[in-house]
Amino acid sequence: MSNTPQQSTTIDLIILSLASNPALRQVTENCLVSLRASETQHPDIVLNIVVIESCPDAPPYEGANVQTIYPGIPFGYHTYMNLGIKMTHAPYICLCNNDLIFHPDWAKELLDAFAQDEKLQSASPLCSIHHPTVGLLPASGLHYGYGIRREIAGWCLCFKRSMLEITGPLDEQFRFWFADNDYAKTLEKHALPHALVTSSIVDHVESKTLKTQSRVRQRLLTKKAKLDFDRKWNGLHGLRYARKLISFYLKLCLLPFKAKKDS
Repeated sequence: MSNTPQQSTTIDLIILSLASNPALRQVTENCLVSLRASETQHPDIVLNIVVIESCPDAPPYEGANVQTIYPGIPFGYHTYMNLGIKMTHAPYICLCNNDLIFHPDWAKELLDAFAQDEKLQSASPLCSIHHPTVGLLPASGLHYGYGIRREIAGWCLCFKRSMLEITGPLDEQFRFWFADNDYAKTLEKHALPHALVTSSIVDHVESKTLKTQSRVRQRLLTKKAKLDFDRKWNGLHGLRYARKLISFYLKLCLLPFKAKKDS
């Protein structure tokens, strides 16, 4: 019987954070605490954690295999994720929000799914808070597809680094909203299988960072992202796109005056 130690597998986890106040800092800290504790029973799984921190005054995050990066460029969800991807080298990449709680064995279960189906290129863990509300239950197998907030859980996307040789980098015109929609469409375009792995549990406690933005501004920025998405995937071009874009910028410019009037 061989005593050769099992070869380790490294996953690069890229986590976006905005610790602009103590409450938001704690969200990221809670995420990291659960992450560091999640795979202690599996020393052959190495979690290389890169936190991309948007608040330049926030102190770096502590812990083994944790690196804090202060990008120094304007925020963009895909821009920051691409930055993290470029500075890492593991065969698996996991793109994460900071408002996550990682359950034990989440990474092992994802790696088992990739091993079970060698054609699988991308996967999401199940959220025990959200997914049961849409009929997707824990321990119900692999669910293949590209449904947003169903198979595609945009808050936690794990994929093989080699997949980027087919898709190219993430499209940086999507600064936040519709980033997961674009990811899903890209996979579908290239016929790259994605699955929700229901034995892997990572809970999404929903973003407190977004609540720092006004609802009106959120709606406007969502609308702009929808325009970009429709231009790329749904044939929205020419004069029709230009008119909608001008309307968006007019509303965005008028937003400070509306806020002042309502105050």
